[in-house]
Amino acid sequence: MTEPAKVRTCLWFDDQGEEAAEFYVSLLPGSFIETVSRPNPDGPALVVEFTLAGVPYMTLNGGPHYELTPAASISVLTKDQNETDQLWEMLTQNGGKESQCGWLIDRFGLSWQIVPEILPQFLEADDKEAAQRAHAAMMGMQKIIISDLEAAFRGA
Repeated sequence: MTEPAKVRTCLWFDDQGEEAAEFYVSLLPGSFIETVSRPNPDGPALVVEFTLAGVPYMTLNGGPHYELTPAASISVLTKDQNETDQLWEMLTQNGGKESQCGWLIDRFGLSWQIVPEILPQFLEADDKEAAQRAHAAMMGMQKIIISDLEAAFRGA
């Protein structure tokens, strides 16, 4: 048996923590539910510990005292447009909301950044004018479209 994670991010939910954790682990390979703490065997989960693509998290059904905000988000580096599109679609369905520059809020209120791995390379390029063009293009997008970034970077 592996040792429990020494550090994990806790996501506070009113009462949908278990449903959210189950949804999140369905999104990315290498994700799974670790433990479910249910003080009343017939009641809702209090805490769900899970791993999301190798990163430990937990949900806490703590009631309506706090709400998730974009001040904390999960950032996912995607390998290509197909992965970007798939994650974007899954996370925005059933009440999720698109934002800008690759940000969205899922149906549970958690903010995500869906970032194609090429984006940081464009933004940090030695060619500062090309990097600025890519940045300007990104600022006008909701979901990141890699081909549009590439065109802006090239000056096309």
